[in-house]
Amino acid sequence: MSTKSVPRRLPRRPASSLSERWTVVDGVDVFYRESPTPPDAPAMMHVHGFGLSGRYLLPTAERLADEFHTLVPDLPGFGRSGKVPGGLDIPDLARDAARFLDDRGIETVTLVGNSMGCPVILEFAHHYPERIDRAVLVSPAGGAYNRPLRRAVGQLTRDGGREPPRMMRVATPDYLRFGVPSTFKMFSALTSYPSLERLLELRIPTLVVIGDRDPLLPGPDRVREVAAATDNHVLVVRIEGAAHAINFSHPGELAHIIRLFMADRPIVDDPASPGHASLYEIHRGRHLPSTD
Repeated sequence: MSTKSVPRRLPRRPASSLSERWTVVDGVDVFYRESPTPPDAPAMMHVHGFGLSGRYLLPTAERLADEFHTLVPDLPGFGRSGKVPGGLDIPDLARDAARFLDDRGIETVTLVGNSMGCPVILEFAHHYPERIDRAVLVSPAGGAYNRPLRRAVGQLTRDGGREPPRMMRVATPDYLRFGVPSTFKMFSALTSYPSLERLLELRIPTLVVIGDRDPLLPGPDRVREVAAATDNHVLVVRIEGAAHAINFSHPGELAHIIRLFMADRPIVDDPASPGHASLYEIHRGRHLPSTD
């Protein structure tokens, strides 16, 4: 009597090298990822964009996890975390970020945001200035340049064709889970938020990273003009060939830039990545360490 061999079931590949965990913050289930880095390492939290979870931030976050106590939460209302009735605006999300850090016992942190995550960081710095060491704003979104909604949809459509195809496999489930009603509400909150006013208030070292193929951002002249008005504490770096989701599409280059910024070192191309996208400064505040 012959028996058929049963194929071995391979273990499920972990979604991330970071630990996946749950906690409860103000009665809401919050899903997050956390590095096993010793707790005395500097804390760094990555803040996701519009309608998305923290999943697409992992390629960059994982590259920095050996040096920083790394956290990547899904903010309430996004991803796998629970929803909060009426909680979808920038001040609410900044408060949620602070409450999450309270839950994790973290007093001060460097915040790394992409897209909508950047206004959340600006609002966090506005209300909790003593709790943020540095800010990293990657592809900041919001404001008049993204209004009205049909214009933003067109920008997102163009951006979709410039991102790696695998980004859609990550983003689509998140967008579907987020839903249409939440999209309209969050878009209104995001585009009416005073991002420029908050940026001008910042008094901490701030890194802004943009891509030269990002249709959601104004041109480099406008970016340079805004940066020059920020009392010389802002460093702006541009990555050639990058669109909006830099944390996903160019994680090696972005992690390299962040390491240099955190160490107050000049921004130069990564010699370990020849042939990859070039990066260069387009503005450096005089109060930041010089490249000379």
